[in-house]
Order: sequence, then C-alpha cells, then structure tokens
Amino acid sequence: MEFRLLGTVAVETYTGPLPLGPAKRRSLLAALLLSANTPVSVGRLTESLWDDTPPSQARGVIQGHVSRLRALLVGADAEAYGVELATLGDAYVLRAPETLVDAQRFEELLMLAREQRSPGDTVLMLKEALSLWQGPALSGAFAGPPLKAAAHSLEESRLATVELLARTYGTLGEYHRAAALLSAETAAHPLRESLAAELMLALYRAGRQSEALDRFHRTRRLLADELGIDPGPKLADAYALILRGDPGPPAAAPAARARVPSRPAAPSAASPASTEVGAVPVAEPPVAGDTAGAPPVVRRPPSSAQPAVHPADPLPVDLLPRAPRGFQGRTAELAALTRAAAGESPVCLVTGPAGVGKTALALQWAHRNEALFPDGRLFADLRGFSEAGEPALIDVLREFLLALGVPPRRVPESAPAAAALFRSLTGRRRLLVVLDNARDSATVRALLPGGTDCVTLVTSRHRLEGLIASDAARPVPLDTLEADDGTALLAGVLGEERVLAEPVAARRLAELCGGLPLALRVTAARLAGRPQWTLAALADELADERGRLAFLDVDDTGVAAALRLTVQHLPPDAVHQLARLGHHPGGHVDPYAAAALAGTDPVAAAAALERLAAAHLVSETAPGRWVLHDLVRLYARGLDPAAAREALVGVLDHGIATALAAADTAEPGGEPCFVLPDGFRRPAAVRDFSDRAEAMRWLSAERENLALAAQAARDAGLEDRAWRIILLQWPQVVWRVRDNWTPLLELALESARAGMDAYAESRVLTLLGWVLTEEGRAAEAAALLERSPRLAREAGDPLGEATALINLAVVRAELGELPAATENCARAVELARREEDRHTEMLALQHLARMRLTARRPEEALAHARTALDLGPEHEEAARRSLLLAVCGEAHLALGQEDDGVRLLDRAAREAEDAGYDEGAVRALEVLVRTTAEPSYRVRHERSALRLATAP
Repeated sequence: MEFRLLGTVAVETYTGPLPLGPAKRRSLLAALLLSANTPVSVGRLTESLWDDTPPSQARGVIQGHVSRLRALLVGADAEAYGVELATLGDAYVLRAPETLVDAQRFEELLMLAREQRSPGDTVLMLKEALSLWQGPALSGAFAGPPLKAAAHSLEESRLATVELLARTYGTLGEYHRAAALLSAETAAHPLRESLAAELMLALYRAGRQSEALDRFHRTRRLLADELGIDPGPKLADAYALILRGDPGPPAAAPAARARVPSRPAAPSAASPASTEVGAVPVAEPPVAGDTAGAPPVVRRPPSSAQPAVHPADPLPVDLLPRAPRGFQGRTAELAALTRAAAGESPVCLVTGPAGVGKTALALQWAHRNEALFPDGRLFADLRGFSEAGEPALIDVLREFLLALGVPPRRVPESAPAAAALFRSLTGRRRLLVVLDNARDSATVRALLPGGTDCVTLVTSRHRLEGLIASDAARPVPLDTLEADDGTALLAGVLGEERVLAEPVAARRLAELCGGLPLALRVTAARLAGRPQWTLAALADELADERGRLAFLDVDDTGVAAALRLTVQHLPPDAVHQLARLGHHPGGHVDPYAAAALAGTDPVAAAAALERLAAAHLVSETAPGRWVLHDLVRLYARGLDPAAAREALVGVLDHGIATALAAADTAEPGGEPCFVLPDGFRRPAAVRDFSDRAEAMRWLSAERENLALAAQAARDAGLEDRAWRIILLQWPQVVWRVRDNWTPLLELALESARAGMDAYAESRVLTLLGWVLTEEGRAAEAAALLERSPRLAREAGDPLGEATALINLAVVRAELGELPAATENCARAVELARREEDRHTEMLALQHLARMRLTARRPEEALAHARTALDLGPEHEEAARRSLLLAVCGEAHLALGQEDDGVRLLDRAAREAEDAGYDEGAVRALEVLVRTTAEPSYRVRHERSALRLATAP
C-alpha cells in the first residue's frame, strides 16, 4: 500500500488504486496524510474541504467521507500495513508508517542526498526523489486554503531539488544535462529567477553563451512586463559572470565551412556554376566519371536564353484515369471541393476510411472541371497503402517531368533537384495535380507544383494534419453514403429494373454494406455475375456477421483487403488496440474503456485511438468518444479472435469500477451494493468524477453501452458481472425512474437467479419492485417485493433487507395496506440505525413521514421528516432533501399553518429545479397549485412537467 500526494491524491494497492470518489474525499485524505500520525481536528478538515463558508451540515459530510474512506482502507487490508483511520474525540488521525507516504519519502531522500560526499551519489538520490512526482502536488483534490498552502510548499521543495540537481550535474561537468533539466522547468516557471539564473550558467558552461544571454534578456523583459520589476541579485550576478567570461570553458570551435567563390566560374562540365537569386535552375545529367549517387550539376542559363527543358508551345498534358462509372451522390462533397480549390495555390485534401470512395470523388471532380486547367492534369497513385509499396519519389517526379515535355536526358537524378525543376516548370501554368493514396505529408510536399494557379488534389486514408499545418491544405472529409445514394449506386451497376423489383432488399443491402461504396460495388459485382440471384437472398447471407466480410471480397478486391492494407502500415500498439476494439460489446469507447480492452492505460489507449482515427479506422464523434464502422468492427474482431473473452472481462470490470465510482460520487452517502466479483481485474485507471452532475452525465451517456455489456456478460456466462453492471446504475434509475428500466432489471434478475445468488436476487428484486411501483404496476411490484426481505436475511444483508422493506412498504401503501406499510418502514428504520447507516435511515424516515401524512397524522409526519433532515444529507442529495422538505410543507398545511407550508413547498420545488430533479419539482408544485392562486407556480409546474415528459 502506498499513499500519494505528489501528483493525484491516491492510495495505490497491489491490485491498483482505490476508488476514492469525489474531490472532497481526496481533500480529506490529503489533509490527514499531511499530518500523518497526528490528530487533525474537524475544524481544520472543514477549512481544507471548503474555501468559503462551509454548509451547516459540514460535520456530517466529513463523517460520511471518513466512513467511506475507512471502509476502503479496511477493504484493502490496510491493517496489515500498519494503517488505521481512527477517531479521537473531535479529531481524526491517519496512522501510517512514513515510508508509505510519497511526500515523506521525498523529504527523506532529499535529506540523504545532502549528506552524500560523492556528487554522483547525490545525483542518484535526487533523481530518485524527483521520480516520486507524478504531477502537481495534491491534484484531484478540492484545495481549501490549508491544502493550497501545502501544495505550494511541496512545489517549492521540488523546484529547490531541481536546482540542486542541476548544480550537482555542474559539479560533475555535465552542463548539457543541467541545461536540459532546467529548460523544461524554466518554461513552466518563467518568472522564477533562481531557475533562470541556474539555466543561464548551465548554458554558458556548456558552451552556449548566446543562448544564456538570450535567456537573461527574455527573463528581464518578462519580469518588467508581468511584475514591473528589475532582475534580482541571482539573475544579475549570473549575467555579470557570463559577461566577464569567468569562469567558463572556451567556446566550441566553429565547424568548417565550404568555400564559395565570390564570382562563379564559366560553366563547364568540371566546374558547376552557382545559382543566382531569381535564376531558374536547370539540371544537367552527371558527366562521365561522376561519383555514384552524387547530385546532378545545376546550371543557370544565360539571362537572354530560355531554359533548355521548356518545350515550345507545350500541349495540355492529361494523366488522369477514366472517370468512375456508376458514381452516385456526393453533391455536398463535390461542392466542398470546388470551394476548397478556389484561392491561391490551393491544396485540397480528401480524407476518409478505406473503400469510402475518395479516388472516385477526386476523379469525378477532376473530369467535371477540365476547363479550369487548360495546361493539363497530372495524376500519380502514391500507393501509400499498397502491398506493392510506395513508388520512389524520383520515379513520380520523372513521370511528371516527362509529361511536361522535359527530355529524358534532362531529368535530374536526385529527387530534390527534380522537385525544384517541377516547381519551376509549373510556375506559370494552370495545372491540376492529383496525388492519390498518399500516406504522409512529406511525400506530398515534394510533389506540390509551383504555380499560384495550380490546384493540388490529395486523397488519403490518413488525416495528414502536417499538410494542413504547413501548406494550409483544405480538408474535405468523406463519410459513408446515405441509404438512398447506396441504393442508387447498386442501380447504376445492376440496372434500375432489378433494384426497383426489390426496393426493400436493395435498401437492406445498402445498410448491411454500411454505406461503404467499395462494399456496395463488390456486392453489385456479385449480383451482376449471377442474374438468377435475388437481392433478398444475398441480403440474408450478408446479415450473418460471421461471413459478411468474406462475401464482400471479389478476387483481390474487397473490404477486408482494403482494411488489411490500411492496418499493415500501423504500429503494433495501434493494431493491438484495434483488435481488442473488435470485441467491445458497446457502440462507442472512451480511452478508459479502450485501455481496459487492450490491457493498457488510458494515455496509451488515447494515443492508439488517435493513430486509428488518423487512419480513419475509428471516428471521434465527440471529445473522447470513438466509434467503429460495422465492417471495421467485423474485421478487427478477426485480428485476434482468441482474445475475445479476455477483452470482454476487461471491459466488463472497467464498467463495474467506473459505475461504482459514478454511483459513489452521485450518492456519496449510499451504501455500496456489493463486493467485487471473483477474479475482478481492476483497470489501470478509473475515471474520476468531480461532482454529482458529471457522474450522472456519464451514467446517462453510457446507458446503452452498459446495457449491451450486461447482455454480453449474460451471453458469455458471466452472470456475476451482468447483474452488477445493471444494479450500479441505480442513481440514474432513481433519477429517471419512468424511463423504461424494467427490461434491463429483468435481465439482471435472470443473471442473479442463474448464479443462484440470494444477495443479488434480493437487491435486484428491491430495485425492480420499486420501478414497477412507480410505473403504476403495484400488484406486480408487490408480488416481487414480498420475496426480497427474506432473501436479504438469508444472504446476511441487513441493509438490503431494510431497503427491501422500504420499497415493500411503498407498494403496500399504494395498495391501501397502510398499517402493514408503516410497520415495514418502522422495521427498516430499526435495521438502518443498528447498522449506523444514515442514508438508509433517512430513506426509511422519508417514506414513514409520507405514510404518516397519508394517515392524517401530520405531527408525526413532520417529526419523522425533521429527524431525517437532521441526519445531515450531503449537498449532492438534492432529490432526497427536496422530497423531505415537501413532506414538511404538506404537514404544515395539514396543521393549518399555510404560510409555513407554502414556504417549505416553494423551497422544495426550487431545490429540485436547481438540481434538475424535475419529478420532485412537479410533486411540490402540484401541491402549491392546489393550495394557492399564485400564477408563477402554475407556470413552473408546466415547465417542469414538460421537461419530465420530454426528457431523453
């Protein structure tokens, strides 16, 4: 076990980091660790968790976080490491050996380093100390004033250590290392004069005096501009030392330079002429006796003569392949190309996945716009994704130069000289250059024409962002075809009669091909050669995912072949990531899920996803959200079929860990619903949620993915994962209870029963019964809920029994069985108090208060509701607080205290509205509308009801 403060606040264990949950819990841990083995008062903790006026229930919040943190430590066998979180009166103390706290180890290593006699040993100690830092101190915590001060102090200690390490490098004469170390830190802390001074001296002693002086002047200007001050003594002394030249090594001797004659000699085979500025270089072939591989001699013709390679009155050149047949749609993309081709020396970049029709679009546009290029059109297939490999750059340039009329013997032998000649010859022409299947930006740059009226049209499976940055290339991304255009493409090959005879099957074929033109053309080719086949029969065969890619291959052409050529140019880590993505049961991934699939970390996964996106094998539909085309998914699945179960378990356990963190953040007082399953594989990293809103957004966005993951778990016989993934969505179920959760919960119930797990069955029945109650299916709910308390008792789950009794009480009250309902709720209160679980006790009291109100016992209702509010619900529990306030308001109305009742109901409605809890707002406002004639209540009620009805 290890506690980390030098970076993200964390507790590392043998199985991975503990899921600490919200930022305030990390703040609590940080405050305790900074005073490890010393009691920290609640007052001090309050200052650390809030930087303004703390809420009235701050003590309760701290107690809740301490309770959860203690449970996490106990669950990680902290006692075996000598770690204990204890309560001492009005304070808490985290007892832990100092060796387990990285900040303590840092200070110890720093002290040992200063005691070493050998500079080499000092360097080793200091590097070891700095290696403990993994980012800014106390990251991920909510930094109240004490924690801000502590983080600043730790950072100051780190910077002082960096400066000491640099000076020690200097003692060893390793000034370049010192400069490299200090350069990064100076960039991050440009106003820290001591860093700048050390960097200046390191640069100077490394023989880089000009850089050292430049660093001084930049720092001096920055100090004046930002702070309005002059350099301090350290900076000024370093500057004076450099100017004196004492001490310091002699400047490195300058490299020898080749002599350049002041006047060019007369052109001859043995004496090449220099090229004047503005002259057009003309390449000569190498003379006899030249060294093999030497660059060609470049001569400048007399100013009155034309270059010998320019043909007189050249005819328009045309290297374009024929226009594509059966081209359909792409109206918007063709128009985008026309816009991109406007302007000066434009470079148009058509990008998209393999088989999407990039070459067809480029050729279609080129043939339609022939009149724009009176001097001709050049075309080269750069074969960036071909098994045959890319052509040599000089070969492409030679073909272009020959097409432009350069005699074969005048074509330079080196690519740079040939590129220069190509730019020269195209300088005054109106020419189109189509560069198909480019793999990288560097190759394209060497083939760009020189004329401002020339247009370059590039196609690539990669995004070629370097070309966008360096040459202002204008991207025209190409996506798959819409179903109508895909059907039209089939008709263009098969004939309209055959497609019109089976319109439904034709559309289904277009959808099964995923709108990919290559797949559609292969499908059409199969059908064209078999007139007896029906479109419906082929659609049925394509519907089977196991054989779909095989059906979409004809000879050496097809989707799998095109994808294979793309994949073979990827680095191994990207191929590994793609193979694992094929086994993802959901529709999209983020870097955390991708990492879980591949067995890596989110940083490596994000880098791999970026590479795959650059190759158009995945698409980023939103920041950090990636999807695969269906055919790419099928291909990826076949790259490593044996890894299917391992990948599935990885992503399932990632889903469990992340959903657990989300539920813990959304409902921090809530009791965890289960222990982790056997063989649980803790992900390398779990997403951290800063607050309830972020956690709820994740649960909402991932609902479909989690449902698909649960179904995949059930199908794979991993029932213990299936019900857990579903049950952990309970905060979202509670928030959107009428949002058709029943089918998913029934799947969880099947999984629990298949695993013969009484604990799981009870928990699922409890939640499912409550959902059915809210859907108005009280009789079905009662039948299910009757079994839940007994199952919980069998499983030894008293809190589960309490929750089951509460939900059973709700449905019994719904059915008019109020005495039995009240008895169940009272029993639930007893169980919760016995287990010291405030969250469950508060829930039971809330419903008990509502039942007492229904029984016309407003005094008792008010007492129960106030007791629940006094338990100190955290600020995240807006729904619970709103419902309790509403009960209090209705109780006051029943007691004839209308002003107090309206005030509390209005407060309940506003808190629900502020939290986005529309259901709670509707309930409170309904009572207000019945009670008072205030028009604003009716307006607010209608708005909340509309939001509730139209919520996604």
